[in-house]
Amino acid sequence: RLFRHYPANAATEDKPKRSFRRYPSIRFIAALGDPNSSSGSGVETWGLWRDDPGPRGVYLKDYDRRLKSNNNVAPAGWTFDPSDWWVEEHGLIMSTPEPLPRKSVNKETKEIIPEKQYVVTGDRDITTVLTVRDDGTWELEKGALYDVTHLPCRSAAYRGDGCAPMNANLKDFPVKPGAEMPVINGCLKQDYAVLFVLGEAV
Repeated sequence: RLFRHYPANAATEDKPKRSFRRYPSIRFIAALGDPNSSSGSGVETWGLWRDDPGPRGVYLKDYDRRLKSNNNVAPAGWTFDPSDWWVEEHGLIMSTPEPLPRKSVNKETKEIIPEKQYVVTGDRDITTVLTVRDDGTWELEKGALYDVTHLPCRSAAYRGDGCAPMNANLKDFPVKPGAEMPVINGCLKQDYAVLFVLGEAV
């Protein structure tokens, strides 16, 4: 399905009209940046889940039984990465997201374009276009990163040589909406904002 032509604000009315393809199901971006900014850099550190990682996850309390004992392969088929593992607000270990694609292809000329555009929302007031570029910069056409962050969703990456799921305090979960993810002993933690992705430019 195609979205109707964007843009939605006057600042972009002089630009060529674009069409956006709606995804069959919502995808999810893990983003880093100033929540009050509408642009920035560092997109090379952002990630993308093409499927909802929550239902495919494994609870921290079940790590030994459902991941470690199965050569770090989850029942849903993804592989646990001991050097870079992700947890959501209910204490579910999730698959590690893939790097967010930052290039697109011109359908007519087949030319590689060093940017990609997504329709994103925080499932609140603002739905807008996120442009990410191959040079690592990003820009929202409307609102700030906070406005397109889905606040109930929390996610963090846990990294480090001594970082292991069994170090987690299960009493720290679930995490309240908007709160930071818990510190886990032996881990370097990085919190990420979660954006709902409805579609992309075609």
